[in-house]
Amino acid sequence: MRKTRRDFLKAAAATALGAGAVLANGRRVHAQAKTFRWRMATSWPTGQPLYTDMAKVLPDVVKKMSGGRLVIDMFPAGAIAPALEIVDAVRRGVCQMGHSWPGYDIGIHPASCIIGGFAGSPNSEVMIHWMYQSDGYKLWRDFRREKFNVIAFPGGLRPTEVFAHSHKPIRNLEDLKGIKFRTVGAWADILPKLGASVVSLPGGEVLPALERKVIDATEWATPGENLPMGLHEVAKYVIIPGVHQPSAPFEYFINPKAWDELPDDLKAIIEEAAKITTLESWTKIGVLDIPAFETFKRRGNVIMELSPKVQSEAKRLGYEWAEQQIAKAKDDWFKKIWTSQKTFAQRWKNVERNRLLHYE
Repeated sequence: MRKTRRDFLKAAAATALGAGAVLANGRRVHAQAKTFRWRMATSWPTGQPLYTDMAKVLPDVVKKMSGGRLVIDMFPAGAIAPALEIVDAVRRGVCQMGHSWPGYDIGIHPASCIIGGFAGSPNSEVMIHWMYQSDGYKLWRDFRREKFNVIAFPGGLRPTEVFAHSHKPIRNLEDLKGIKFRTVGAWADILPKLGASVVSLPGGEVLPALERKVIDATEWATPGENLPMGLHEVAKYVIIPGVHQPSAPFEYFINPKAWDELPDDLKAIIEEAAKITTLESWTKIGVLDIPAFETFKRRGNVIMELSPKVQSEAKRLGYEWAEQQIAKAKDDWFKKIWTSQKTFAQRWKNVERNRLLHYE
């Protein structure tokens, strides 16, 4: 049957309507799509790289990719919920979204430390491959949904931390005996086995305690992240590498009801933005270490490397701690996640020889 000009116009109009647009005075006008405005609580003060170079990435990317259909307002620690209670605030619907470090939830479920990194974890190169190219991503999401009732996925990664900013030199196992060491998480359970005494302090109390020598040493973050805190200005020694935290993945998590209200395309945008956050934060925070070490040297800090024996013992104790958690567990989440991560790291050794180049 021969189609008339009117038939073609009707077809064109139907296509435009199907695409969410109408014709008005010869111009295409898009139908108004539903917009969303969320609040995102974080565990970080506004001035920290974790806030500016990690948590903030996703809201910026989502706003741009969604054309403003989803706007996420960020809030620093304490504005919506205390720094260590962000997951609970999101679960209860106090806000739609949060950004934090999984290891803070060790007291609720120790498997949180496996996805957040601990002594014995793989380094950040291996970790990022486990998260996105193995079953780490799925295990992460399923674990958080079942045990914490939030929609969660990786959203940030830092490389190896500083082992300690210290008033005393620490190189050998003997040097750790009696050291008053500020730390938290799994390392707080492990470190006493190396002879140190643990003092657990929140972030805001670390610098004054180190300055007043209430503690001898503290771990906190990477060299570049520690720099603005001024830890190197009050303690002479910078001890590396951070065998207690070879890598530290972070995460975004969302209230399930808020997540279900989003259309599929915005859900996909959020997940892609979280992946972008992981890559960008890994490289941005990693490169901050360059000026940090330059500053340490210029100020006369002594940069001291832990002996291989200390590093090996820390890893051994980390593995021992993990096996103890499996034995005490009331469910199999710790075993599933740890077995997956450890197996992937062991398989990765097959390619490590091709990653290391030796030049005379």
